[in-house]
Amino acid sequence: MFMEERHQEILKILEKEGRIKASEIQTRFNVGFDTARRDLRILEEKGLLKRTHGGAIPALQRGYTTPPNYTPRDITEIKDNYFAIAKKAIGYIKANDVVFLTAASVGYFMAKNLPQEFPFTVVTNSIIIADELRSYDNITTIMVGGELSQKGQCSDSFAAEFVKNIRFDISFLTSAGFSASFGMSIQKSKGVSFLQAVIGSSKCNMALYPTEKIGVESILKVCSADTFDKLITDWDAPEDELVKIEELGVEVIVVKEKL
Repeated sequence: MFMEERHQEILKILEKEGRIKASEIQTRFNVGFDTARRDLRILEEKGLLKRTHGGAIPALQRGYTTPPNYTPRDITEIKDNYFAIAKKAIGYIKANDVVFLTAASVGYFMAKNLPQEFPFTVVTNSIIIADELRSYDNITTIMVGGELSQKGQCSDSFAAEFVKNIRFDISFLTSAGFSASFGMSIQKSKGVSFLQAVIGSSKCNMALYPTEKIGVESILKVCSADTFDKLITDWDAPEDELVKIEELGVEVIVVKEKL
């Protein structure tokens, strides 16, 4: 098979599967590791894909929305990368910390697996997450007040003022997209001021972003990427974007795929 033919097949696999590993290219096309990596580099230079730590993902990553009344409890399939990021983030919580937990699915996965060995406080603007926290004897839960959305979240001006009166040791946050050039971005204007208030009240801001959201630029900017102290992402995140984020002074933590 000529190189051009192999490249076409790689792109077909990528379009169908949403990702491809360098090891898979080696096996399918009987080529060496260096050849597989060179194929991906050439295709990336043509703008046809984005290289990751172990392979590649499609070049165009888009932010996405969920139905108005969708909550993390409606998730039917837990993605490995989301769960791995949540588990890694949990390890940064220490005794007596006051932490803010994002209302997104990665925050929900955290809420179901939080430490039980020591006391700490969790602040959340999600009634879904707050309900999960009721089962912990060691956690003090503070529910952010305000106008409740169909998703079971409070993120209006009342909620923003509420969190300005709290000091967080760590805020665990995510959104529709995160990039080196545009920073943290979302799709709904209502949440901008709320997220900015949480970030401003936190000693350490931790961004939790799976591959699907890295390099994505949604409609509204919340803050620059370097506002965050750490970024936790997964094994498929595009290498070039992570390098740019690191150059801004953000510590990038890449969780490994569980084989």
